[in-house]
Amino acid sequence: MTYPATRAEAVVDTLHGVEVADPYRWLEDEKSPEVQAWMKAQDAFTRERLSRYPGREALRQRFTELFYVESLSAPAVRGDRYFYVRTHKDKEKAVLYWREGEKGEERVLLDPNTWSTDGTVSLGLWSPSWDGKKLAFTRKPNAADEAILHVLDVDTGKWSEVDVIEGAKYASPSWMPDNQSFYYAWLPTDPSIPVAERPGYTELRRHRLGTEPRLDTVVHPRTGDPKTFLNGGVSRDGKYLFVYVTRGWTENDIWWKRVGETEFRLLVKGEGAKYSVDVWEDAFYILTDEGAPLERVFKASPDAPEREAWKELVPEHPTAALQGINIVGGHLALAYLQDATTRVRLVTLDGQPVREVELPGVGAASNLYGLEDRDEAWFVFSSFSTPPQVYKTSVATGRVELWAKVELPLHPERYTVEQTFYRSKDGTRVPLFLVHRKGLKKDGDNPVLLYGYGGFNVSMLPSFRSSIYPWLDAGGVYAVANLRGGGEYGKAWHEAGRLDRKQNVFDDFHAAAEFLVREGYTRPEKLAISGGSNGGLLVGAAMTQRPELYGAVVCSVPLLDMVRYHLFGSGKTWIPEYGSAENPADFQVLYAYSPYHRVKKGVRYPALLMMAADHDDRVDPLHARKFVAAMQSAGHPAPALLRIEANAGHGGADQVAKAIESSMDLYSFLFQVLGVQADTNEAAAGSSRGR
Repeated sequence: MTYPATRAEAVVDTLHGVEVADPYRWLEDEKSPEVQAWMKAQDAFTRERLSRYPGREALRQRFTELFYVESLSAPAVRGDRYFYVRTHKDKEKAVLYWREGEKGEERVLLDPNTWSTDGTVSLGLWSPSWDGKKLAFTRKPNAADEAILHVLDVDTGKWSEVDVIEGAKYASPSWMPDNQSFYYAWLPTDPSIPVAERPGYTELRRHRLGTEPRLDTVVHPRTGDPKTFLNGGVSRDGKYLFVYVTRGWTENDIWWKRVGETEFRLLVKGEGAKYSVDVWEDAFYILTDEGAPLERVFKASPDAPEREAWKELVPEHPTAALQGINIVGGHLALAYLQDATTRVRLVTLDGQPVREVELPGVGAASNLYGLEDRDEAWFVFSSFSTPPQVYKTSVATGRVELWAKVELPLHPERYTVEQTFYRSKDGTRVPLFLVHRKGLKKDGDNPVLLYGYGGFNVSMLPSFRSSIYPWLDAGGVYAVANLRGGGEYGKAWHEAGRLDRKQNVFDDFHAAAEFLVREGYTRPEKLAISGGSNGGLLVGAAMTQRPELYGAVVCSVPLLDMVRYHLFGSGKTWIPEYGSAENPADFQVLYAYSPYHRVKKGVRYPALLMMAADHDDRVDPLHARKFVAAMQSAGHPAPALLRIEANAGHGGADQVAKAIESSMDLYSFLFQVLGVQADTNEAAAGSSRGR
């Protein structure tokens, strides 16, 4: 292929006695006119090539009817007011509504569709005051992480001209019961502070409505450590203020004080353990993996908060990983994962078992949403074949009723979902979900899309993904591997896939691919892999370690230069997960698997579609640029394409039309490379049903 020209430079660093080549370091400087021109040329080259692939209009038609949907989120209840998000078949972005009472008149509160002519300004987080009369929310240019916090009056819809707070990337406003003030995490926007150092400058502040944000009180100072996150919040009764100092995804310290006191005191120092606290009626409910890899719950008193005075309330489950707790209706709601599927259990505030919440099937459910002193609660359930549905339940009686349902042009009865298990390189048993049309023949000729993540204690659940249906209807198999590094089996599962054990994650993924080939689902030429962010690192490592095992790779917003990742974006906060090349021992591990440094000339790599975002302020897009440049220079015949989403952050653009374009490009690429034909009959049938 004749790609746009890319020059290489003789840049070599000597790190811990090892010479490390970095020929495309010049592509790190996104502001350079040369880099901008290179990006523009690469993106144009990719889009022109993708536009010539067949079946795109059938995909566009099918994604249009799958993505433009009417849906409702679970509500946040404040006072007698219900706040919720609704998507519409004729709108690009979700709209925030409110009602006076559950059956009251629906009123628009925030419609981000009206915020910009090109749709590039997005609604971020939103938090109503406890009386439901004020709303704190963030606006995010280009759907990036950076945000500006605003406050509006719910009754009038008027935005305050005074309560406008920049530096709200990590804000998470926590309202006081006076409904006139909130605590929030503030991040300076001073351009002289290096981006990678900014997390260490985070402060916890208190804002009073109607006052200039520059006068906000600093409640807890910055840590000065860019490897940490700092956030905090106040209990619902306004009595207790907590500050979390978090190092990676494995440990954190909690400081607390009674509101009005001057000094914080240490509740617990997380030495290899993590903690979270919920408060109700002057009791602390503490979720932790300390001494319990599958997690447990303690109860403590603010009058005797010492660690030795804590009382174990919910012991560690023998096989299920406790994922989170909520206090609803005077009970504790416990969300568990059992072999990567959800269970929700209720216990009393003294830890006595009450019941398991009746879920509509096997799949992925949220924990219960609700208030500590109200009986009504909600949860969201979905599965690979069931779109997200919102259910309302009574904590007291256990009654469950459907509250909001998504209707899509699908035939769930056509598909089968199975969970199987395979053995990794070292014998570890790993779960694998498989979704496909019924009647699949295991003749080794089916196209398979294998997805994984494997990091940061994140669990891959069997939840609904509307984008996979054109793939399934074309005879494809969708597979999700629950790799080590995730949280499916608690702390030990995560620990087995981080730092010097990261290769376990890649070995798990290779073993999943080998299982799919061995069991007759597919063959390497028809096996595609996909992942984003840390999952982008996963597929980058997979294609450079075992290029013969895969036929196509879709790599999205990835980390790929593991020698320099910590110098950019939020990289320093990930050092507890990956390690740092500044440490000699970590360097040996990182350099051994760093995908950018493993690209070799003459190797027949699988076809690559790299999907980057131009305003990704979490994982710097330099990773995508440098890796594609290296792949294109390797001289192999398969395409190595770079697609750049404009006006988009790490999570992509939040406009439906852009999601359709992105999915159409992704699947037309896979269809072309793997020799799959889109099911035009299904698209036409769906369109007819829609009419």
